[in-house]
Amino acid sequence: MKKAVLLSGIFMAMLLSNYAFAQTQTKKTTTARKKVTKTTTVTGKKPSAADIAQGKELISKADCLSCHKVDVKVVGPAYVDVAKKYPASEANYALLTKKVINGGSGSWGPVAMSPHPAIPPADVKKMIEYILSLK
Repeated sequence: MKKAVLLSGIFMAMLLSNYAFAQTQTKKTTTARKKVTKTTTVTGKKPSAADIAQGKELISKADCLSCHKVDVKVVGPAYVDVAKKYPASEANYALLTKKVINGGSGSWGPVAMSPHPAIPPADVKKMIEYILSLK
């Protein structure tokens, strides 16, 4: 009889502890994320009208217009969308010149841009200056 009472007591203690454990609530806390705005200051010399016109002409002679248009997304982004995303600065001219020469994907989706290593970097920079002037 003592054994049955002892086992009953242990069983009741286990049930009560499980019940108490199930009743405890965990509180989740979430913190709001701050929106970070990145600004780029335009530094260096502003491209001349002649450089911009030459960039436009270089684009028309290259294969760029098979995937890009000025104001409509085709395979790649519209040039006006690129101009909205990248302010005209020496850092962005260098970054985008490298992207055009090396190609790649990820900035505008999964479709890769083919590399253009045959175009001289100075010409690519003029093309980029034209594109970023389209704001």
